[in-house]
Amino acid sequence: MRRTSLIRWMLPVLLTGAAAPQVQASVGRLADIEIYDRSSGRVLPVYRHEGRHYVAGQPGNEYEIRVRSRTGSRVLAVTSVDGVNVVTGQTASPGQGGYVLEPFASQSIAGWRKSMERTAAFYFTSLPDSYAARTGRPHDVGVIGVALFTEAQPYRPPQIAMEPQFRRGEDAPAAPAARAPADSAAGSAARAQEKLGTGHGRSEYSSARYTSFQRRSSQPDEVIEIWYDSEANLVAMGVIDAPPWRPGRPRAFPAGFVPDPPRW
Repeated sequence: MRRTSLIRWMLPVLLTGAAAPQVQASVGRLADIEIYDRSSGRVLPVYRHEGRHYVAGQPGNEYEIRVRSRTGSRVLAVTSVDGVNVVTGQTASPGQGGYVLEPFASQSIAGWRKSMERTAAFYFTSLPDSYAARTGRPHDVGVIGVALFTEAQPYRPPQIAMEPQFRRGEDAPAAPAARAPADSAAGSAARAQEKLGTGHGRSEYSSARYTSFQRRSSQPDEVIEIWYDSEANLVAMGVIDAPPWRPGRPRAFPAGFVPDPPRW
C-alpha cells in the first residue's frame, strides 16, 4: 500500500519534468513562413508559447524571412520587421506594398529594400542598434510580421465590349521617417537594452520588379507574427527549456535517486 502511494506521488513530478515546448519549423496556412539564419546555415526552430510563436536569434548573425506559398493563385506578402515595412521603410500597415508570389512559389526576404537592385541585410543586434530604434521607432522591436492577401478574380466585361486595360502599380516608396531627437530615441531604447532587434546591415544585390496586384479584400486573409529574442531571454520567459547543465555551473540538487551502497 505504501508503494502504491509513493508511485502516485512521484508520477506527476516525473511527467511535469518531461514536458517540452512545442517546436515546429514553419508557421502559416496560406504560406509557410520560416526564419533562416544565414550565418549558421539553419532554419531556426519555432517555439509556441501561450499562443505566440518565437525564435531565438544569435546577436550578430544575418537572417532572412522565407515565404513559401501553399496556394494555386498569386499571393501578396506585406512584410514587416520591428514594426517597419521591409520594402517602403514606413511604419508598417497591412495596406502597404509588399512582395507578390506566384502560385506555389517561394520568396526569400534577406534585407531592407533600398532600390530595385539592392537590399541592406537583416542581422540580429541589440535594441539600440536596431533600424527601428535608430529611426525613432523602438516600441515594436522584436517581432516579424507577414500579412497575406489573396488576389481578386479579374473583371471580365461583356464580349461585345473591348476589355479595358487597367494596371494598378504599388505605392511609391515613401521617404524615410524623420529621425527622432537622439535623446528621445536613446531614452526609449535604454529601457530594454537586453532585448534583441534587427539591424540595417551590409548592402547586397537583390533584384526586384514592379507588378500589379488587386487584393480580394482590404483585410488580410492571414496575418502571421513571429516574435524573436535571444536564447537567454526566451529561457527566462519560459518559452524554451534551459540548456542542459555544463561543467562549472553549480547545482542546488546535484544528486538524483538513492544510489546503491558500496560493496563490502
